[in-house]
Amino acid sequence: MKRTISNPIGWLDSPWFIMCVFFALIAPFSLNFHFHYPDEMYYTDASIQMLKNRDYFTTYLGNGELRFKKPILTYWTVLAGFQIFGISPFSSRIFFLLFGTSLVGLTYLIAKTASSNKKIASTAAWIVASQPLVIFSSSRAIPDILLVCFLSLSAVGIVGLLKNPSTTSKRHLWLLYLGLGMAFAVKGLPAFALGAVAILYLAINPWSRVSVKQLLYPPALVSAIVIGLFWFIAMYVQFGPTYLYSFFDDQVGIRVGSKIGQVSRHLLYGLGVLIALFTPWIFFFRRQHLPSMRETLEKNAAFLGFAISWTVAILLMTGLVSTFYDRYLLPVYPVSVVAFAWLVLRDTNTSRITLRFLVSLFVAINFLVLTVGLYMNLGMQSPPHLILQWAIGLVLTSAVVTVLVRRQVDMPYLGISMMLLFFNGSLVSYPLSIPDQGTQVDEFVDQKGIPHNTQIGFIGNPHHSSKIRIGLDLDHELINLDRENPNWEDYDYLLCDETAIAQLPLDDVKIEVAAQNWDPKFILAIWESILEGDTAARRHELTKKYYLVTP
Repeated sequence: MKRTISNPIGWLDSPWFIMCVFFALIAPFSLNFHFHYPDEMYYTDASIQMLKNRDYFTTYLGNGELRFKKPILTYWTVLAGFQIFGISPFSSRIFFLLFGTSLVGLTYLIAKTASSNKKIASTAAWIVASQPLVIFSSSRAIPDILLVCFLSLSAVGIVGLLKNPSTTSKRHLWLLYLGLGMAFAVKGLPAFALGAVAILYLAINPWSRVSVKQLLYPPALVSAIVIGLFWFIAMYVQFGPTYLYSFFDDQVGIRVGSKIGQVSRHLLYGLGVLIALFTPWIFFFRRQHLPSMRETLEKNAAFLGFAISWTVAILLMTGLVSTFYDRYLLPVYPVSVVAFAWLVLRDTNTSRITLRFLVSLFVAINFLVLTVGLYMNLGMQSPPHLILQWAIGLVLTSAVVTVLVRRQVDMPYLGISMMLLFFNGSLVSYPLSIPDQGTQVDEFVDQKGIPHNTQIGFIGNPHHSSKIRIGLDLDHELINLDRENPNWEDYDYLLCDETAIAQLPLDDVKIEVAAQNWDPKFILAIWESILEGDTAARRHELTKKYYLVTP
């Protein structure tokens, strides 16, 4: 039996509810270093240096070298968290999670502006909220979620202009240009390229054309140019053209590939990833819906043409990069989701069996994750608050089961069950990674009574050094040393990984374990040690360690 998957507009379709669910379910996973993305170190290290130097424009690496590869806005986002909440994993990521939450609301707004249909808008918002790539990007202190958020803000303006081209709204022009200006201040040339495509499309599309005179609205256009370029001007005044070489080398030189085989391969990768980004929602597509999709496309050609133009542009851009990353497709994802929801999920007679199966599948995975999480947290004596989180996860997952039993399941429950995997999954990652190396080293250094403002040499994974630098706050200065030529004799205190300890000729010094975290590659052995009750005895064998070397 087939029924229409539709629900009267209610609290499940409210953008504020969807945003609150996203924030609440992702925060436990996001605001701790369960997973630490390598590129975060560039932004957190530089922000700590800004606090130390009181120079809020110049960006440095952990070894003191200048880094001009990205514009300033991502650094300032991290810096704002540090200034308001202090230096911590939470403060380094909180604004990125808030931008991710805002992206959910912006997706709703794009869809509502384009379609005037709240059901389409809420469906698009649930799809974006439950997309793992969006969730991971919202959980990392890197530019991607800021870029897509500001481009989506611009897209609201673009869609508004397409909706009413004859009465060009100044508000929509402000959204268009301010969004592009902020996006350029985040990532540079990719924002410029997508902005150029959008403005060109507004000027030449045959369905809802906006005149060039209307588009060239000086107050908004000049404001966007100032926002986008002020940091570049400031750096040029201070450093001359040197910094531009580094910026363009990152944006064009090392990013752009030229081999035909590589370009073709990346285009196929991009297309495949783009399709994968709509999983599992793509399983609701049915061939018999093609006539209604064609009718929707013909009636709303202006918006859908814009969505296609941006999607094609990003695919071509990802085809040209020398190294392909799935997150490169994220900037156009909200707009493409709105087009997908409008074409595929609007007024379609979709089998309830498909929806119930998918929700049941994710519920089953959630119960499996909850079981593993309880086993690990009880066996590894995790903090009591995790048992409370486990109980909340159990209640929420059981609530979805209740909806399934009562046959009241609708699209939002699929999104909720997917997001619950991150809420419940953090219970599994917590015992392995928390407390992170930074927290452990900070406590150990304080325990050893090392004087404040002491320089500590670091030999090890530079991505781990950024976590440790956050843990040490401004109390001590951690200096990254070259593993091949560390010059370690210049430091009274060293922090070394196991490889460095084995290689350095350390004589007449004291070596103590300052931090150790379970090594995930030994997960089966870790589970076995829990079962046998000897996790404490096997901790030294199954963990990654950092050592403090003192005179």
